[in-house]
Amino acid sequence: MPRTPTTQPIAPPTHHIHRARPLALLAPLVLLAACGTSVPLPPWTPPSARPATVAPAPAPASPAIPPATVEVRPVAPATLPSSPAAQADAPYSAAVAARFPAPSVIYNTPGLQAGRTSFTTQAEIQAWLRDQASAASRTPGVRASVLSFGRSQRGETLEALVLTRAGGTDAAVLQSAGKPTVLLVGQQHGDEPAGSEALLVIARELAQGLLQPVLERINVVIVPRGNPDGAASNQRATTGGLDMNRDHLLLNTPEAQALARLARDYNPTVVVDAHEYTVVGRYLQKFGTVQKFDALFQYATTANLPEFLTKAAEEWYRRPLLAALKGQNLSSEWYYTTSSDLADKKVSMGGTQPDTGRNVNGLKNAVSLLIETRGVGIGRLHIQRRVHTQVTAITSVLASTAQRANELHQLRPYLDKEVGAQACKEQAVIEAGPTGAQYDLVMLDPATGADKTISVDWDSALALRTLKARARPCGYWLSAASTTAVDRLRLHGVQVLRVAEQGSMLGDSYRETASTSGERQDVRGAIADGNAIIKVQVSLARGVVDVPRGSYYVPLNQPMANLVIAALEPDTQSSFFANQIVQGLQSTVRVMAEPTIKLEELN
Repeated sequence: MPRTPTTQPIAPPTHHIHRARPLALLAPLVLLAACGTSVPLPPWTPPSARPATVAPAPAPASPAIPPATVEVRPVAPATLPSSPAAQADAPYSAAVAARFPAPSVIYNTPGLQAGRTSFTTQAEIQAWLRDQASAASRTPGVRASVLSFGRSQRGETLEALVLTRAGGTDAAVLQSAGKPTVLLVGQQHGDEPAGSEALLVIARELAQGLLQPVLERINVVIVPRGNPDGAASNQRATTGGLDMNRDHLLLNTPEAQALARLARDYNPTVVVDAHEYTVVGRYLQKFGTVQKFDALFQYATTANLPEFLTKAAEEWYRRPLLAALKGQNLSSEWYYTTSSDLADKKVSMGGTQPDTGRNVNGLKNAVSLLIETRGVGIGRLHIQRRVHTQVTAITSVLASTAQRANELHQLRPYLDKEVGAQACKEQAVIEAGPTGAQYDLVMLDPATGADKTISVDWDSALALRTLKARARPCGYWLSAASTTAVDRLRLHGVQVLRVAEQGSMLGDSYRETASTSGERQDVRGAIADGNAIIKVQVSLARGVVDVPRGSYYVPLNQPMANLVIAALEPDTQSSFFANQIVQGLQSTVRVMAEPTIKLEELN
């Protein structure tokens, strides 16, 4: 059964439960992160003991990644009764429901109030964020503001809460402060509310509670709800019917465009995407089981990611996160899903296509983490536990970032430089897929609630198979008509240059060898996308290409090079060409030698 090796989970200090401060359960994790400058941390000591000391941060040219350990001791959660209405609506037996007792804390966001039947509204989120910004600003040295960064398709304002101890909250000030920024995004899918409610809790605790100490070492940007239209309609997709979490490369939706602009400006070192997953549905139909795990987790797994980025995600983030969940008696597994085809019983980890927020942010050299709780299809059932799971996991990510701030400050420039230095050299993977295996997956018997282990065909995203590779070019030429592609690339933060004088470049032109139409697919099946794609096969023809003034050159000696490859190689389902953002194969050329013509920056 293929698994990435994990450290042995260790135990959080025993402590009292304070209902007025739900984060008290996680305080030792936060305090450990705030009191040190590097890792690994020594064992937790009581507050009466002197603060832990740590070794100075190493500064290698190629950052070493020692194992991260945050020691936590399990706390037995008190069982709080779920509402009778919620239990009556449960899509499984009382025996299954009993496997998920409420946590020993009660979260009290607007949408989690007693007797409430709806989750927090967009207006309530906006008021909450302003209240937290105001509260945070009363602490000397803490700066907070609410940032409007776009609009949804129905015109709802997309807002983020920025919290920092830098000199201000605008992007330039945060970037110059020399501290890593964490971007937290919730509810890209409108029918997955626990992440949004949890981020309101996190916002409050950062602004005026137990998480505030981490702001000594990190900046945090919180987007509680990425898809307000979907949330208002309790639907996965946006108003236009598109799945915005498959739109992070193409940027067809205003919501995905707004998040890309936010990420470009604030340049987060770590991105967390909070989701929920289907509990019953096709799992009951296919396997006769109900989903077991409180949390499913996965980091970026797509082609061309730097090795150190994956190592940091695993060793600095996943391992302490699993220990934190276990410390709260919460279960976890790799993220997985299965198709809507009931005859297809394969189970797959999260996709390897460069289209989700998880994978696209990885291509931007950020540590990119997906956290999913068991929530889709069960309404408000177990909502306190679902929120507690998200709060526990996100708190662990913030603590890991705070305790690794020095290493992350070294790692990100190293990755940016390493990616850019690969231009014109060796091979680039154009398309990759998962590796097939057998996996023993634990689910629940829907009648008895007992564990039920099933052996499944399993597609692992932890070991990618190269399906298509080519020599890595020096850059790409784009025709003058490719303005939409240029605009989308620049939204991502990609450097695009304009050809200032007519000249020529040595390049590989694409020649179509076969073509058909189709639709984008992920593990679940057809992606809610709305447009047919062009599925093309190509050959390459080397030659000298005349390039007119006013056309464009996208160099690969830049940090976003791997994202550029994902966008501009035409023969993948996620490419700009396949999705008709670039019109015609003749609009793109792979430039195979550094150009000598005059180029200029765009305004």
